[in-house]
Amino acid sequence: MINELVEISNYSEVDELDSILDNKDIYTVYQPIVSLLDATIIGYEALSRGPEESPLQSPDKLFKAAQTYKKTWELEQLCRIKAIERASNIEKDRHLFINVDPHIFKDEKFKKGFTKEFLLANNVSPDCIVFEITEKTCIEDYKGFRQALDNYVDQGYKIAVDDTGSGYSGLKMLNETKPHFIKIDTDLIRNVNTDSFKQSLIECFVKLSEATNMKLIAEGIETEEELKTLISLGVYAGQGFFIARPAGTFLDISSSVRELILRCNKLKSNIHNSNYSNHIGEIVRYDKPFSPDTHCKVVKEYFDENDITGACIVEDQVPVGLIMKHTLDSALATQFGVAVFTKRPVSLVMDDNPLIVDYYTPVNEVSRLAMARKTKNIYDYIIVTNNGKYSGIVSIKSLLNYNMMLECNYARQLNPLTELPGNMVIENTINNVIKTERTYCILYLDLDNFKVYNDTYGFENGDKIIKFAAQLINSKIKELFPYNGFVGHIGGDDFVCIIENPIEECKKICEEIVTSFDKGVLNYFNEKDKNNKYIEAVSRSGNTEKLPITSLSIAGLFGRFNRFSNPEEVGLYVASIKKEVKRVAGSCYLIKEVT
Repeated sequence: MINELVEISNYSEVDELDSILDNKDIYTVYQPIVSLLDATIIGYEALSRGPEESPLQSPDKLFKAAQTYKKTWELEQLCRIKAIERASNIEKDRHLFINVDPHIFKDEKFKKGFTKEFLLANNVSPDCIVFEITEKTCIEDYKGFRQALDNYVDQGYKIAVDDTGSGYSGLKMLNETKPHFIKIDTDLIRNVNTDSFKQSLIECFVKLSEATNMKLIAEGIETEEELKTLISLGVYAGQGFFIARPAGTFLDISSSVRELILRCNKLKSNIHNSNYSNHIGEIVRYDKPFSPDTHCKVVKEYFDENDITGACIVEDQVPVGLIMKHTLDSALATQFGVAVFTKRPVSLVMDDNPLIVDYYTPVNEVSRLAMARKTKNIYDYIIVTNNGKYSGIVSIKSLLNYNMMLECNYARQLNPLTELPGNMVIENTINNVIKTERTYCILYLDLDNFKVYNDTYGFENGDKIIKFAAQLINSKIKELFPYNGFVGHIGGDDFVCIIENPIEECKKICEEIVTSFDKGVLNYFNEKDKNNKYIEAVSRSGNTEKLPITSLSIAGLFGRFNRFSNPEEVGLYVASIKKEVKRVAGSCYLIKEVT
């Protein structure tokens, strides 16, 4: 009787599966994959579902049933057809991610099912298709699998490895496939904001992606905190219920999520990086541009007669391409190359998608964009425009030399004791704050009763307290505000912090700093003074007095600083707040709003 029930149950499931396949009763939903750099949608993942109210509506149950009854090929083919048929409305600059079992790539039926004619009939280009390799099965023949992949990559398709960090999608898969996209498994994303080990793993993936030009995508983002952490770690893109749930068409993300992503990125490039905010226009070099119809012979002669290895191609003063000397030489060196290209327009061999940046783009941002290019283009010129018109070029050599100069200048401006930015950097940073319309909190931190400590314990021990204070302040600021906190050392026992956060969070960090300082500073006193909580010392009047042990006072100013003319005015304003704080015994803080 039990066996009969099992057979009935199995018959019912296979019957339902056959009905779905026969009636092509699959519907597709699309989940946006969003850039975590600028909140633009880079593509959509196509997700297949069974009929509503069907026992096989869930994709897990649906594909498990297909595997059980050896219908995997038929189901996957139907899902892909449905996904592509509805993709005719997708914008041409966005990708369509389609899940594919690795074993299917070598199947002749799969090859025939993905002809360019099939895509063309549905108004879809191979350039926008990304085959997302799932971890359903282990790949045993990587050489054959790589050859099959190359067949599709050569046609313009792109590859993504799904669920990286779990199952079969490990480092060997990445090494053998060298995909265009790496999708981090949901398990590594969950609660990443509170898990330092996961953060370290993702940082490794970020470095790998930057070195190999593979784009990193985080899957399964479900909370605002997870999203913020992934942005701070430098992950390229993400998807998940917090960003947008799957829908039956190609929806955009909400304005609130877009604004959050943009705001987090603005904080990453905020004031604490101001020492690298020099714009690329400072090192631009004007080289002669050429029109697209200029013969290759003319450009070749220009390269040979000048110490120049590249040229911008412009149309009505607007850059439309770049020709590098090595690219032109390679074209001419091919069989019949001279005969074919000498009197043909340079537009035939130029790069029509070069790196073009605005005159006022920060140098550090240009460096990031340049290094994110494909390996073969790493040393290509960078084209600079001003108001959309050609302004000149920057070579990688010039960019590296300029960055090295900035690094050296910055190093010279660090305080030698604490290695924190000194007065020049602090003034430049406060000047940047004054120029913006944004809200900041500037904190001035000062050690109390520090002179008596120096007189009693000596200057070497005094330096140790200053270093302790510097490390404590810096670590607390970076812990809570890793990408929007600046810490500088004015000199002696005075420090300054600049934060772009709500006033409640600024008060919270002040509380944590004074609490940790009061606890940690006791280690720098002997047992007697530590227990007494005071030092017996001779005052200036010659009398022995009981003076409190070293404490920390924090005076803060919160609001928009564009009412001030210069950093000196800000300092004078905060000085009055500092006087109030100093009147209170022990470590304390006071933050006032700009009026």
